[in-house]
Amino acid sequence: KKVIVVGAGPGGLTSAMILAHRGSDVTVFEKEPVVGGRNAPLKLNGYTFDTGPTFLMMNFILREMFEEAGKKAEDYLTAKRLDPMYRLSFNDFELRATDNRDAMKQQLEKLFPGSTPGDDKFFTKERIRFNKLCPCLQKPYSHLLDFCDRRFTRAIPYFSLGNTMFQELGKYFDQTALKVCFTFQSKYLGMSPWECPAAYTMVPFIEHEYGIYHVIGGLNAISLAMEKVIVEEGGSVHKSTPVKKIITEGTAVTGVELSDGEKHHADAVIINADFSHAMANLFDPGTLKKFTPHRLERFKLSCSTFMLYLGVNKVYDIPHHNIFFTSDYKSNIDDIVKNKTLSKENSFYIQNAVVSDHTLAPAGKSTIYILVPVPNNRAG
Repeated sequence: KKVIVVGAGPGGLTSAMILAHRGSDVTVFEKEPVVGGRNAPLKLNGYTFDTGPTFLMMNFILREMFEEAGKKAEDYLTAKRLDPMYRLSFNDFELRATDNRDAMKQQLEKLFPGSTPGDDKFFTKERIRFNKLCPCLQKPYSHLLDFCDRRFTRAIPYFSLGNTMFQELGKYFDQTALKVCFTFQSKYLGMSPWECPAAYTMVPFIEHEYGIYHVIGGLNAISLAMEKVIVEEGGSVHKSTPVKKIITEGTAVTGVELSDGEKHHADAVIINADFSHAMANLFDPGTLKKFTPHRLERFKLSCSTFMLYLGVNKVYDIPHHNIFFTSDYKSNIDDIVKNKTLSKENSFYIQNAVVSDHTLAPAGKSTIYILVPVPNNRAG
């Protein structure tokens, strides 16, 4: 089978390396000069930044991805477990979250006396949720009958439908600040913990149960390693090669047309471009019946981020991950998600990766990555 992959983000690269290993003739087209998509590196004067994700969770899934391609992730990547996982800084206290259960419970009991039983309940209940839902996330849902799968039907109660993450944390903890410590992860999804579905409460559980990792060279090194595997398995990756259009015949996709007019046909095409961009720009007008421009305009969007990538002549004695909360976190989140306005006081995140990885900056210097959640650009 000849397979074309549009976009060399992590999803496209994962698909490409597994399919190449299984014997498909795989070609990847990427518009940028480097692979990675939203996981691509930014390099300048000896400094290397991740432009996208900086938290690596579920490292065992990363290993499985490489195993599916006949490889060992350890032969391509060095993953370092972080402790503390991150520093959470509030106006009146600071928590250095760790996946060491005893050390974490000691901190919680000191900051929030009487919280230990709730912490134990959190781990017991969320471990069950994770074990029920994780298998459901690892199967396809291409047909309605897939939703009748026994694993899925048995997992339905654990979705806690109708509840939000913040409401779900109320089953374990009373203090608002403590609930924030276990719900801020909804920001990974660009969502408010007061709106994010309760099923995602398993995300903080995953962090505390399995730890958070840093990949030496930055998380972008994962994409670079997958590109290498694709080539080793006989596939090809064409960078600086934008796809102009998806070629269709009737209801079937048969190939792609590149920006230079060259056409490539295939038995299957995998689109790893941004979804709404691909639907709006890569198909001839009128081709798509479901995802029309009008429907895309009505989609609800997640928040945006204001970013700073700073190469500085200093080394800072702070943890790898640092999150700073406003005095009124809910109002800040509501401004971002609901009111679509800038808050007077903003929560923000700082990554100080050189504390774990000296390869990212020249000696005695640092890469400082600053992320501030802000309203998306529909706010004007």
